[in-house]
Amino acid sequence: MEWQQIIGFYHVAKLSSFTKAANATFRTQSAISQQIKNLEKELGCQLLERIGKRKLRLTSAGERFFKFSESILEKYNSLIEEINEIKGLQMGHLRMAAPFTTLYHLFPLALKSYIKQFPNVELTVLDRPQQDILDLIKNGDIDLGLVLESNVKTDLTALRWKKVRTVVMTPIGHPLAKVKRVTLKQIGKYPLILPPKNIKYRSNLEESFQKIGVDYHIIMESSNVELSSLYVEMGLGISFATVVKDLPELKKRKLAFLPMDHLFKPDYIVVVMRKNKTLISHKNAFIKILFEETSF
Repeated sequence: MEWQQIIGFYHVAKLSSFTKAANATFRTQSAISQQIKNLEKELGCQLLERIGKRKLRLTSAGERFFKFSESILEKYNSLIEEINEIKGLQMGHLRMAAPFTTLYHLFPLALKSYIKQFPNVELTVLDRPQQDILDLIKNGDIDLGLVLESNVKTDLTALRWKKVRTVVMTPIGHPLAKVKRVTLKQIGKYPLILPPKNIKYRSNLEESFQKIGVDYHIIMESSNVELSSLYVEMGLGISFATVVKDLPELKKRKLAFLPMDHLFKPDYIVVVMRKNKTLISHKNAFIKILFEETSF
């Protein structure tokens, strides 16, 4: 069994394509195909099967070999980074993902400080929805992710970073802004700006409305709080948001923020990673900087 065969198979299985695997490994498609054939011949079993002209599916043996190849490559990459660390070289990769709002408001200072301290680390920063971030972590595609703690299951490690609270955003002078303790029944009387249907927070909110028999009208779907706040300020509707206290950008808008602590428990933005995963020093350094730095 050759090293390039393991790499070739891993990319074919990961990308479900010989062509994409060839591009990823800088090989020809025929070379990748021959690697897989030789591997299957050595193991004495089929690892991949074609479904139609373009689709591929792993066999039972292929699924096991994929887990093996994934583990080997992960250990190899960690080994290279550890050797670089022994040599005094702060080199390697750091792959992270967070939602737009977190990247836009809370990341810049920490990231700027990190780049200054670790100029030779190759960064990958992704703007992704929370569920996508959790999937990327579980699949080993990124090292760190930032999501709400309420979305994290016990199969991942989560470090609390910033506390967030649920508020209702209304224009200044809105009738609800004069109410001390706003109820869902009162909120349901006004057009709502809510996240898309595939967001867990949206489904939980709608279930709360339905439980108490409140009719509501969704006038707009918005995937981030900045967009929602713009249209709330315009008077299109009102919106729920989970926000970090005193976020400067939102304070600039002509909005009222009505606390909903009596209906929704506080949550936390957490740094999430694979359970029992040991991070090399330059990756741990980013977490340290993130917790030290603040954008306001």
